[in-house]
Amino acid sequence: MTDTSLDIAVIGAGPAGLLTALRLHQQGFRPTVYEVVPELKPLGVGVDIKTVGTAEIDDLGLLEEFRAISVDAEDSIFYNHFGQEIYAEKCGVHMGYLHEQRFVHRGTLQMLFYRVALERLGAAAIVLGAGVTAYSQDADGVTLDLRHTDGRTEQVRHDAVIACDGIKSVIRRQMFPEMAEPHFSGITMWRGTTLMEPYRGGHTILHIGDPNISTMIVYPIADDFEGTGRTLVNWVVETQGEETIEDWNQVGDITEVIPLFDTVKLPFLDVQQMMRDAREVYLFPLIRHEPLDGWVDGRVVLLGDAAHAMFPRGGNGITQAMLDARVVVQKLLEHPTDPHAGFVAYDEARREGVNRIVMNMRGEGYEVIRRMVAERTDGKPFTDIEDVLPLAEADEIFSKYHALVGSPRPGFEAGEATGYRTTDAQVYAVPADR
Repeated sequence: MTDTSLDIAVIGAGPAGLLTALRLHQQGFRPTVYEVVPELKPLGVGVDIKTVGTAEIDDLGLLEEFRAISVDAEDSIFYNHFGQEIYAEKCGVHMGYLHEQRFVHRGTLQMLFYRVALERLGAAAIVLGAGVTAYSQDADGVTLDLRHTDGRTEQVRHDAVIACDGIKSVIRRQMFPEMAEPHFSGITMWRGTTLMEPYRGGHTILHIGDPNISTMIVYPIADDFEGTGRTLVNWVVETQGEETIEDWNQVGDITEVIPLFDTVKLPFLDVQQMMRDAREVYLFPLIRHEPLDGWVDGRVVLLGDAAHAMFPRGGNGITQAMLDARVVVQKLLEHPTDPHAGFVAYDEARREGVNRIVMNMRGEGYEVIRRMVAERTDGKPFTDIEDVLPLAEADEIFSKYHALVGSPRPGFEAGEATGYRTTDAQVYAVPADR
């Protein structure tokens, strides 16, 4: 561990902020986390942690605890709006990556990070009920204006600030007031969880539907949930909708969406019944936050959603924030007496690549194959998927996508097929771990 005197404020105690604070502490920095809410609660629904995210958790020494609250991902399978299989690929170590891809409840993961942060940093290092309203800085440090839940205001001083204050970042708004107003995409996302018997062995993520009508993602996030013997399943529906407030915890009514999946027939899952049995349903409009030309203002820097809010597709939002945390701490270590130089190096290492991911997520990422199939079949069932979307073409799309987000598929560079179709007589070989 490096001994450094830098005292760094982290704004926001979401998963990104807490993981950043843990990373800073791990390397000898002195972080203090400020969070606007007076009490942290396990809110939200499921998140898909990609292999690079699991690697970050492992590096913090939390892999076993993470495994205990999450579900290993084995298969990712894509279907059209009639339940016909389009494409499948293995996930995580089952594909040949060194780390697992895992599904978890966002709030459960956040509470794990919170508990560990309290243990490692101490309770005084996490200040709840303290919202940052503005910042100012000089050559020696940054002053934060705080407003506490009880109405009290105060100013605190730190050597540097890392803003992890999310999609409605106060820090980003002050940095870039002209970029503060996002734009509604016309797409509404419905997010829910259902307690049910596991499907397909309990380790599969499903991608269902025609994007011209409505689409659905389904995956398990907790085994034997609360001792029930059943699985807590997370599902997400996207469809055209009216603009609502940008709030992850806005409660929604799923009844108007259920009929959109009348044609979907899967032998192992009744998707309509799954939605009807939901324990919770949240409504979230997909909002476009334009990519920024810079994340740094002197001794202040943006991280996670505050820096690069993206459509919540493909498990990239939280995973990219985890990578941000590692890189920003690494760059601060390389510039131990000059946080501005460290932040600039972090910006140079991360921003351009992440901005490409932001734009790619607007174009559906690898989910585009379902749109391609719908368009090539005029929205009708097909007889042979190989005549519509050849496996080699789909493989190329997926390999480019995984490379874009920083996780090149093992074996593809050597010409090995990594996708497959579960209905094929021959299932393509999965490359060995390497």
